Amino acid sequence: MAVKAMGWAHSFPVSEGVHAGREWTRRRLESLPWAAAEPDTVDAIVLAVSELITNAHIHAHSDAHLVLTWDGDCLHVSVHDEDPTLPRQREAEPGDVSGRGVAIVQKLADEWGMRCQRNGKTVTACFRPADAHAHADVDADTGNGRHDGSSN
Repeated sequence: MAVKAMGWAHSFPVSEGVHAGREWTRRRLESLPWAAAEPDTVDAIVLAVSELITNAHIHAHSDAHLVLTWDGDCLHVSVHDEDPTLPRQREAEPGDVSGRGVAIVQKLADEWGMRCQRNGKTVTACFRPADAHAHADVDADTGNGRHDGSSN
């Protein structure tokens, strides 16, 4: 079975802040067939995007290059920045205003990982909607369907 993937990419400069990244992500997710039925998954993705863009801006002092990819099973969130130092999870004290981003992404995502590259690093998280296949716009009787969120 062939699966069509769809995706979006956008760069968020440090000067734009994370609000623009959250709003941009939420608008992209609205086009996915499962998003309206799974607001908790959408909120988790938007929160993870917020944390990853914040890390790129605050810790890497870098623009954040965000790529969202839906492959019919998983919504992949990848954020690239220009610092090759991998983020590390740390124990934030109750009064600390930062230090929880990695833990939040790890808790929300079904899978996550990071990799160094010559020009920085990329952190990727995978989110699997609970009932994405029921919303995949597949006609079970004919076997026809599209997995890219568009109508036939």
